[in-house]
Amino acid sequence: MKPTRRTVLLAGAAAALMPPSPAFAVPNASRASKADATATPPYASYWYPDSLPAGSPGTGITWRSLKAWRAADDTDLAFNTASVPPAPRFTPTPANSTARSGQARIQSLVSFGPTSGNPSQGSATADYYALTHWAYVDELVFWGGSSGEGLILAPNAPIVDAAHRHGVPVLGNIFLPPTAYGGQLQWTRDLVQKDSAGHYPLAAQLVAVAAAYGFDGWFVNAETGGGNAALGAAVLGFVTELKSLAAARGQRVTWYDAMTVNGTVSWQGALDSQNQAFFQAADDMFVDFRWSAGTLASSGQKAQQLGRSRYELWAGVDVESNGSNTSVSWDAIVPTTKAHVTSIGFYRPEWTRNHLPASRTPADFHAADDRFWTGRSLDPSQPDASDPWRAPAVSVADRSPVSAVPFASVFNTGHGLRWYEDGEVTSDTPWNHLGLQDRLPSRRWVARTEGERPVVSFDFADAWRGGNSVLVDGELDAPTTVELYATRLPITVDTVVELTHRTDTGAVNVELAVATAEPSAPGVTPPYSYLPVNSVNRRRGEDRSAAVKSVNGWATVTVPLAGLSGTLHAIGVRLTATDGPVQWRLGGLAVRDTVDTPAAPSALRITAASGGNLLLAWNPAPGAVRHYMLHRLLPDGTRRFLGATGQRAYFLGGLQPEQGEQAARLELRAVGELYTTSAPVTVTHTW
Repeated sequence: MKPTRRTVLLAGAAAALMPPSPAFAVPNASRASKADATATPPYASYWYPDSLPAGSPGTGITWRSLKAWRAADDTDLAFNTASVPPAPRFTPTPANSTARSGQARIQSLVSFGPTSGNPSQGSATADYYALTHWAYVDELVFWGGSSGEGLILAPNAPIVDAAHRHGVPVLGNIFLPPTAYGGQLQWTRDLVQKDSAGHYPLAAQLVAVAAAYGFDGWFVNAETGGGNAALGAAVLGFVTELKSLAAARGQRVTWYDAMTVNGTVSWQGALDSQNQAFFQAADDMFVDFRWSAGTLASSGQKAQQLGRSRYELWAGVDVESNGSNTSVSWDAIVPTTKAHVTSIGFYRPEWTRNHLPASRTPADFHAADDRFWTGRSLDPSQPDASDPWRAPAVSVADRSPVSAVPFASVFNTGHGLRWYEDGEVTSDTPWNHLGLQDRLPSRRWVARTEGERPVVSFDFADAWRGGNSVLVDGELDAPTTVELYATRLPITVDTVVELTHRTDTGAVNVELAVATAEPSAPGVTPPYSYLPVNSVNRRRGEDRSAAVKSVNGWATVTVPLAGLSGTLHAIGVRLTATDGPVQWRLGGLAVRDTVDTPAAPSALRITAASGGNLLLAWNPAPGAVRHYMLHRLLPDGTRRFLGATGQRAYFLGGLQPEQGEQAARLELRAVGELYTTSAPVTVTHTW
């Protein structure tokens, strides 16, 4: 990247995140074997290649050598290892006539936290870049790195789990900084050192790290100047071997347009003779921001001449400073009247959070993020042609991972102001943990109506489970269909859809909208059938449906798909107000044939303790598990939510005894795909 753009990045990326919380941070079960050992929170891993050259890491930074890394010695491995494999996904009929499939793709370079202090499993704040528009992302790079904190970053488990749940691969980052920002050429030489057999041992180490942690490859960004042709040849040999080893493990390698074949650093802004060999050695290449319409056109042509796809080139779009206010020559990348020229590489789209004032709320963030990914209209089926920001939803077809039954969502975005269970607050601590994020609607928000369009949003003031619900707020002066999921779900005689909903204001009739075929063309309404969910709700908690269960004002309605067969292609809801304006919440959605309860985990144990800090570990529950949920059973018989994770170990910090309590009793449950829970396993900690 341009050296002038690196100052903030090299200071430690997004250092504004808070440290791990008592409820959302986790360590490795192998960290200690005695319950009186020190219990400390885990963080995402970072390394330097090998030896420590002149100078030292920043104050308080632990020196870690990639060359010396061994999985067996990695004390945080259990807490940084992904638990969700990459989901398959498909491309439904595009939401509008300008969105293309099979052309431009999108890569996002995102800094979720500081290089050396990024919590492994969440933190006690809702102020977080909770990326939810995965439907438009093809590759996520866990961005960061600095000379004073660490050069090689492995993504933490929550981010990989959220991305994989939506079918998106995640790459770790290798950053060799410019000399102006502390880069030392020795680090490049260390990375590409050969062994006696002529191989590159750190290439094998990188592949082993990605395999152990469960992520999908590496982004290689060599920007340290001062090299020569010999070093350029060594780096090329390293990248070639890295890709070969990575491909054998199903991993990917992306090259950044910085170092050239002669070993010098010279950002080309194009695919040309200076970087062609590196592109050929990698799976794709991020083209530096200094591209022009002409260089992108020639780059696409050169890629095709090399037998490669032009869409394996990510045209860099720097949105760190101005986000959706950035001026971009969109027709040079994704023209509307002809085939796309290259793909798009967004640099730092977490602007949607970072530019907001310190008093920002989750709702503020999601409003800015929807504007960035969907466009000014906030409806991907009706893009605003006059919008100077050509949002991804305007040009790129969305993808969906919803293709197997059972499927369930409580629309959890991975952060919240409180934690809810069955409509009750079981923790009033703000939190973030992307690994708990659901598969979310890809088209946000398509609302089809002949009347005034309501506001549809993720809302954090109340929820059925997790941290938020979907709120539809408006006059509803005409029937309105809110589209939720594009799906490929098989329908059997036993298939039902469950909706958990609540009317806060007004009165509204709710129908389930289901389609068993694709729309006839892009932008056309799916061929919905409408199935009754309830008669009119005149006030919160009142529901006259036959198959309904009401808890804490929320109604869960089971709707059989009687008379339908084949494949379910789309799910939504149609709302018809009889007394407006209306505020209506959707708290949960499930498609199932049967209800299965997960088996319980076993051998819950405290592996280390110091004061009120505990390390927990357990044996996994057999069968499919969405995540594990931890509660504390209080002396009065109530349960307090402590946290949840997809991993099999947990860190609790700052636990304090309740009045008169001799021991803290902790309960762990496995949570299934339908949010059914297992019987608890327990452990006690004596004060």
